[in-house]
Amino acid sequence: MVDFFMRRMQDHYGKKAREMGYPARSVFKLQEIIRKFNLVPPGARILDIGAAPGSFSLYLLQFLRGAGSVVGVDLAPDVSVPEAEKNFTYIRGDITEPDIQNTLIAAGPYDVIVSDAAPSTTGQRELDTLASMGIAEAVLFIASRSLKKRGNFAVKIFQGAGEAEYMKTLRTCFEKVKGFKPQASRKESFETYFIGLGFLGNASHS
Repeated sequence: MVDFFMRRMQDHYGKKAREMGYPARSVFKLQEIIRKFNLVPPGARILDIGAAPGSFSLYLLQFLRGAGSVVGVDLAPDVSVPEAEKNFTYIRGDITEPDIQNTLIAAGPYDVIVSDAAPSTTGQRELDTLASMGIAEAVLFIASRSLKKRGNFAVKIFQGAGEAEYMKTLRTCFEKVKGFKPQASRKESFETYFIGLGFLGNASHS
């Protein structure tokens, strides 16, 4: 009965996302994170890593109400954000590549960095978690060089490889660090999010 209820809830999130014009149910994960941690200040400049298909970027732009801006990056050719949206910039590329990292850093600094990026899964949990951690490390590298002092951070990881060490590193970079699994995440998923609040570095960006 519990599993049936959970499946109904997950179906509910997907249906609700489509009804609201978002391309993916992941938008509700971001919504939970923003509300719980007060992640996004007014007028923020935000980097959305793993932006495709566009739900995070679209929600962030609506949340900002024209008073901030979003830079999205992904491997996909495009995202579902209206071309008329003047406060959105899309960069296509691999965030583990130095050229793309440099482009994203140069486009900063950012008040907030969010990443819902995930590797193409193989079905082998050990490989998938290692690949996820590689992405998370690239996200933190970019953040360490482009996030404003006192800025905020949220990154998705697959649990099972290196998250304790990653959390330890985050604690040296942020005033507060939390782990959080949104209700909108699938019950069977081994994804979770690490939240960093109050970035301590990059005094030149303060």
